[in-house]
This record gives sequence, C-alpha cells and structure tokens, in this order.
Amino acid sequence: MEIKLENGKKVKLKELTVDERDALLDSCEFIYNDKGEYTGMKAVHSTMTKFVRVGVDGDTSDDFIKTLTFADKTNIFTEMQKFLLEGEKKPSK
Repeated sequence: MEIKLENGKKVKLKELTVDERDALLDSCEFIYNDKGEYTGMKAVHSTMTKFVRVGVDGDTSDDFIKTLTFADKTNIFTEMQKFLLEGEKKPSK
C-alpha cells in the first residue's frame, strides 16, 4: 500500500508482523459511543511517530520525519489504522 504525501511524494507501508501490529495498536486509545460501537482512535504525537517508524518501508529517520507535515503524519496514521483494523473484521477459518 502506498500513501501520497502533500508534496506529491509517496511512502510505501511495510507488511507488519503480528507483534508489530499489536505493539502499534496497544499504543492507541480506542473511542466508543454510548452503544459500545467503535467510532475512532485517539493518538498523541509520539504514537503517530511510532506508526511512521514501524510501518513505513524505507527511511524513517528523524530527518525524514521532520519533513512530514502534520497532515502527512495524520494521513499515514489514519491509513495504517484502517489497514491494521481491517483484520479485526474478518473471521478466522
């Protein structure tokens, strides 16, 4: 999966192990409505940085991360969140 950044460049996401996936999801706070339905995820800046470092295939140095806008980091985080949670909806065989 690739994500397009504001500057037009693209970043590729890695195929994560189960342990990496779990570590990322453990760093997030899940938000539910009054009916107990999942409505979103809350993350602090360090969590978004962790998602970039673990999930982006390629350069994830401080220098690279400093080139990302807040919108870029949010977009990477949001797309990874969708990708990571997708497996939760598929029953095992």
